[in-house]
Amino acid sequence: MLVLEWIGVGVLILLAFVAILFVRRALMAGSGTIRLSLRVSTMLDGRGWSPGIGRFVGDELRFYRFLSLAIRPKRRLSRNGLVVERRRKPEGQELMSMPADWVILRCVSHQAPVEIAMAKSTVTGFMSWLEAAPPGAVSSFLATH
Repeated sequence: MLVLEWIGVGVLILLAFVAILFVRRALMAGSGTIRLSLRVSTMLDGRGWSPGIGRFVGDELRFYRFLSLAIRPKRRLSRNGLVVERRRKPEGQELMSMPADWVILRCVSHQAPVEIAMAKSTVTGFMSWLEAAPPGAVSSFLATH
């Protein structure tokens, strides 16, 4: 009887894992999603990048990590007060964690500075979303190149 209980628990865990993967897949397949990397740690130069999916929901960019079972976003960036300080190409160790044609944006917000990396074609859409803030919102960018 004990063996059957363990098999039942194993099957339930497997079903829960599959259900979480389907929920995450549904989140990623929706409209308004982009592929990006977010720098979660700046302790070592060129390291600390976490690949994931960004989803635009109203005035927020919600970041979901690829290698996580969490249903909630790892980070939420509000476009109100979000400013792109500068942009640059990946260099050194960063080239191992992302394609060389991506662009790294250093952003400043009310929360804290954050670095986001995305494809060059995605930057255009991101900047359009950032600039499309409602009147009166403080959403802009400082450097264009």
